[in-house]
Amino acid sequence: MTFDDFNFKDTLNQAISDAGFKEPSPVQADAIPLILEGHDLIGQAQTGTGKTAAFGLPVIQQMMGNKGVEALVIVPTRELAMQVSDELFRFGKTAGLKTATVYGGTPYNRQIERINQANIIVATPGRLQDLLKSNRIKINPSFVILDEADEMLDMGFLDEIKEIFTHLPAERQTLMFSATMPKQIKILAEKILKSPKSVTITKSERTNTDITQLFYVVADYERDDALLRLIDYKNPNKCIIFCRMKKEVDRLSSYMTAQGFKVAALHGDMEQKQREHTIRSFKQGLVEIFIATDVAARGLDVNDVSHVFNYHIPFDSESYVHRIGRTGRAGNKGEAITLVSPNELRTIKRIEKDVGTVMVSEVIPTRQEVQSRKDGDLLAKIANTEVKASAKEMVKTLQHDIDIVTIAHLLATIVQEEIDVKGKDIIGLGTEEVKALIERAKNFKGGDRNGGRGRGRNRSRGGSRGGGDRGGRGERGERRGGGNRDSRNGGGNRGSRNGGGRDRG
Repeated sequence: MTFDDFNFKDTLNQAISDAGFKEPSPVQADAIPLILEGHDLIGQAQTGTGKTAAFGLPVIQQMMGNKGVEALVIVPTRELAMQVSDELFRFGKTAGLKTATVYGGTPYNRQIERINQANIIVATPGRLQDLLKSNRIKINPSFVILDEADEMLDMGFLDEIKEIFTHLPAERQTLMFSATMPKQIKILAEKILKSPKSVTITKSERTNTDITQLFYVVADYERDDALLRLIDYKNPNKCIIFCRMKKEVDRLSSYMTAQGFKVAALHGDMEQKQREHTIRSFKQGLVEIFIATDVAARGLDVNDVSHVFNYHIPFDSESYVHRIGRTGRAGNKGEAITLVSPNELRTIKRIEKDVGTVMVSEVIPTRQEVQSRKDGDLLAKIANTEVKASAKEMVKTLQHDIDIVTIAHLLATIVQEEIDVKGKDIIGLGTEEVKALIERAKNFKGGDRNGGRGRGRNRSRGGSRGGGDRGGRGERGERRGGGNRDSRNGGGNRGSRNGGGRDRG
């Protein structure tokens, strides 16, 4: 099946082509025909499966383009509201449709002005209820969509949703999408939907098959070290770390920043402008690691997240489904990694049973395994790198004064530092700068440059990070008394810190 089979109008086909869509996902293939036929719908599908297009495309197909609001989408969080609004705007812009995003924390007048010009509203329940109840806006949408309905109920929005529907026209097409279908969702569906059709995935398909699910058993005091070693070993493109509480997000963010990582934190206590800036930075790749609570990251739509880490296992199966759905999106592969203590193994089994999935147990990689992986990645990168003539000339210049092995160290450390600090391409360095580097190379002893991390986390994929090579927390064992930290294999022992042989394993 292709999108051509739906006989969309030309403007919508153009938007689909511009978006790079080729074939409809299963939820799209099942839901779109039913929506085009005018049925109310209950769609149960996990996050990241293309639900926005599943309801957005057929709704836009049926919209008349008249003045006023024709479609209303209700979502649980501000972040999801912005993302859904952006995607619907992308689908509808070729037809001249306008969208408005409505959520708390922003001025009323500006939002009301945009609503008056919009064809589609994407709103959070609290602000929308406030606008309707106070008669600041009056809308008559033909299409109403509840997205992530189970999360809205979990967040306590049931009363707001009931109130909102008292202000909406009786004659409408209503669509409800939810990753899970608890009893309250079914009761709500009976009240607001008319003879709905259902699109439901089986229990064994609740989680995305493109996501590899792993768990590692560690002692509680080892979670931080285990997390850092796994990040070093997995070398994620972008990753999200989920914590249960806001204070955990803040603490872990501070800790990882101190370790040289580029991280951003997100939780409910942050101001809206700060939240938007944080999400934008993550999407643009300015930060590689996102640390968040469940609610704050709900609906976060970033297609190139390669890994999700559960710093603690979530309290329930639904949260687990939503968390890991942040990776493996848009046909990409992903990994979901969960850290658990020995007494949480029963929870792992319960989630597997509830979700209908299998989580594979693995062992935290040793220091040597981390270093071997990094060396292999570096060699692969070198093998696939085209060497420019100007680079060869520079090496020839350096060879007059120093040996080739030291040149390799030079390029991996000193020169990388120059690039990061000065923002220059190594090929563009002037004669005087090259001479200065030669003098520094003559005094270069190799190794980890006094154990430092260099200037920040300089992630040349597969190579060393700045000056200090962490290598699964590599040589940090020698702190003040000469004790080194042995490889733990998922929970071994820590060597002495002050020469006293303090055994923590």
